[in-house]
Amino acid sequence: MKIFVLTSFLVCLVTIISPIEIFADTALNVYMNDFYSKTYEASKILKEIENTLKEGSRKKVCSKQREAARLGLLANKSLIKAFEIEGANPPMQAIKASQQRWESILNEC
Repeated sequence: MKIFVLTSFLVCLVTIISPIEIFADTALNVYMNDFYSKTYEASKILKEIENTLKEGSRKKVCSKQREAARLGLLANKSLIKAFEIEGANPPMQAIKASQQRWESILNEC
């Protein structure tokens, strides 16, 4: 019984004292993942719109288009934030071109 108590105490002590590595997302990873997921979702919506239009239907095209554009604009903001966290200069020409494209999609309907 003494050995069990002593062993349990040592296991608890080692568990508490030893450093535990936590695989938490860094702020940079959070923003980059947000950028990729929003970009992917926006592209997926645009592909659905394209297929809908090919089928000859215009059902909910504008609302889906606006949703895709909003996601694209949010993705750009996440990308800019990720570059700021990293301390790097974002490729502003590419981001502005993307921003203009999403804004034109948003304003088309």
